[in-house]
Amino acid sequence: MVMKDNSNITILKEIAELLNEETEMIPMLHGALSKFLNGTNFKTGWIFFINDKGKAELVAHENLPEALQYNECEHLKTGGCWCVSRYRNNELKKASNIIECQRIEAALEANVGDPAGITHHATVPLQSGDERFGILNVASANTVSFSDEELELLESVAFQMGSAIKRIYLTKQEQEIALVQERNRLARDLHDSVNQLLFSVTLTARAGIEMSEQQEIKETFKEIQQLTQSALTEMRALIWQLRPKGLESGLIEAIKAYAEMLNINLTVHVSGVIQFPSRIEETLFRIAQEALNNVRKHAGVQEAALYMNVTPTDILLVIKDEGRGFIIDNELNIPSIGLQSIKDRANAVGGTADIVSEIGKGTELLIRLPY
Repeated sequence: MVMKDNSNITILKEIAELLNEETEMIPMLHGALSKFLNGTNFKTGWIFFINDKGKAELVAHENLPEALQYNECEHLKTGGCWCVSRYRNNELKKASNIIECQRIEAALEANVGDPAGITHHATVPLQSGDERFGILNVASANTVSFSDEELELLESVAFQMGSAIKRIYLTKQEQEIALVQERNRLARDLHDSVNQLLFSVTLTARAGIEMSEQQEIKETFKEIQQLTQSALTEMRALIWQLRPKGLESGLIEAIKAYAEMLNINLTVHVSGVIQFPSRIEETLFRIAQEALNNVRKHAGVQEAALYMNVTPTDILLVIKDEGRGFIIDNELNIPSIGLQSIKDRANAVGGTADIVSEIGKGTELLIRLPY
């Protein structure tokens, strides 16, 4: 195969400029892949991210033929293949020609569209130093093998993309650290100012009750005390949301402590090993917080149950109460900002959130998250 008029240096320069400018992962991958295909005789390409457990996720693709696009890239997303297996076994070290691809073969056998002459592909790992992220695959019509020059160019592009992926990950980590620091600052400020003021009002109201002789004045101070105590509970819950206490001791212990702070008797049932990435752990904690807040505010009961089942691929979290419940109309928006927040948090990490409720029969929240 002969390269297009663009020199390799020009292609690498253009891709480097795009990678340096882009700050979002998926647009960066699409843009770099598109530029690479436009600057060479490679016609199509796709990228898998592969996690520490070897699970492959199709995160970007460009110019796929009809057969590989079928049903939202069904045949690329399922089944096994040589390149992913070699990557998992740490045997894929450089750009290589693939003799056969089970995913492409499955699409051809299914006869679900025009394959545009794509039968084989080249593959290269995406990495930065010793840190690996996934693989980049590229292919051309009626081509079963690529030249050493083409594979060298593919390696160079993969190296650039791996460095950019690492940079974006590091940037996200820095942003998360800055966000945590800001949350901690706000939590300290709220605790040292508003929280203390509310506590002082509670003490003042209690003194007013004891010192007053007129019943009407006593009742007024009692109402002030109750309202202030409710506000104090809300403030403590807000501080918890900004700065989770106890999460360093484990997810379940942190959830139990939060329930205790809300005066909710929480029974917990766990199966499987609780060991998640930090983002999944915080998502589960935030979802549990919101669910327990809803129990306290709306269920009319002080008891709830939490069930967590952990498998090698996903987590099922169930939080249920035997409270007053509510009517769910699937044609209308979710009746609570809190419930919408739960759905948004689950969706943000590729999970789902379902709510089952009936008047007088309580509410059940079912969360499923991949990890």
